[in-house]
Amino acid sequence: MLNSSDLSPSGIKALILMAGTGERFGSATPKQFHRLAGKKIYLHTLETFLASRLFDEIILVCPEQWMQQVREDLAAYPSASVSITAGGISRQESSFKGLLACAAGTRAVVIHDAVRPLVSLEILRKNVSGALAFGAVDTCIPSADTLVHAPEKERIASIPCRSEYLRGQTPQSFSYPLIIQAHKQAQEWGSSNSSDDCSLVLREGRAVHVVEGSEENIKITSELDLFLAEQILRLRNASSSSIEQKTSLKGKRIAVTGGTGGIGSALCRLLQEEGAIPVVLSRTSPLYPADLTSYSAAKEVFDQVLSDHGPLDGLVNSIGLLKNKQLDQLSDEEIQSQISTNLTGVIYSCKCAHLKKGAHIINIASSSYGRGRKNFSIYASAKAAVVNFTQGLAEEREDLLINAIVPQRTHTPMRSGNFPDENPSTLLDPEEVAREIIHLLKQSCLTGTLVEVRKK
Repeated sequence: MLNSSDLSPSGIKALILMAGTGERFGSATPKQFHRLAGKKIYLHTLETFLASRLFDEIILVCPEQWMQQVREDLAAYPSASVSITAGGISRQESSFKGLLACAAGTRAVVIHDAVRPLVSLEILRKNVSGALAFGAVDTCIPSADTLVHAPEKERIASIPCRSEYLRGQTPQSFSYPLIIQAHKQAQEWGSSNSSDDCSLVLREGRAVHVVEGSEENIKITSELDLFLAEQILRLRNASSSSIEQKTSLKGKRIAVTGGTGGIGSALCRLLQEEGAIPVVLSRTSPLYPADLTSYSAAKEVFDQVLSDHGPLDGLVNSIGLLKNKQLDQLSDEEIQSQISTNLTGVIYSCKCAHLKKGAHIINIASSSYGRGRKNFSIYASAKAAVVNFTQGLAEEREDLLINAIVPQRTHTPMRSGNFPDENPSTLLDPEEVAREIIHLLKQSCLTGTLVEVRKK
């Protein structure tokens, strides 16, 4: 294969296929237009292709009815060599239409699914190099599972040797004359619904070489895939943070609701160590006491904060209330107080806080958001609502970085008061959660993400 230094973008095109309707995703909006960490999925893919500098043109093959939306999105990339063409009713037709949109003089083309947004720069380099060296390459990874051949889906016909089989991903990359001829020949054969470009080349009797893919290069076809992709992005960001210098918090003004509680007070200590200025809001705050479950009280206290500090650099909502009781044992007041403290107060704080452009909002949820728990179903449901609120607000406020922290069981006074017999050694220390919040406050790219904090 060619070295990276031998790769020139001259005559190298990229096709990003995004004409699918996403029926399996269960949404009227095609999955490529859903958001991952606050950004449309296909834009993550596009930005990786742009960052590679391997292509003199990138062609987005889109659903015709979404082309205007894509044009509007591309206004954010004014200097990029990106064009748009309408797709077809099948992947094969969309791929062929993309190939026809390539200009004369195209040497090689890299074809990729828009809903594989975590493709790496290394995979792209290997694909371009492989297409130039061999004429056709497929991105593949080994299978960790045993493969079973069951043509009728009811009984096993054979169990092939797993080591001889790979799982195909994209990109798939080709010499342009080879792949355009393979498509034209497929049409002559009457083939119109192939889900794979390499299969068309193989039918021509041509060899397809393999380049190594990645387990992270997942295809987003369901809500679960979207959640996994968010976690992969978070881990990538955490990994790079140990190398790259992140934004300093020195002099930053960060409002902390519930700043006198377990996680809130730990966060305020760490913010001070970072040279930041924590602005504590809670019922017992010495400077900014407020009942944040009241809209008028929340507005009044945040207006006062604006007068004293100006627009804030961040807001961390760590207010919370838990009553460890079954529903039939809870009074109406206890039910309402849990909902208002865990959810309504967070909503009012986000609405009333005066924040700078690019500021952070971090809402603290709970690991119980994913599954209701006995004796604290109200708390768990409110925390689940906080997660959904955070994700929705991140889409509304593209000028801010809005994320949710999801800690496991944490050794706070609230926890100890409800579970006095719990072994503290099995719980997170509040400072561990606070340090993850500090890390989020220092980054400048993630939004709409759930960040889980687990005991190490």
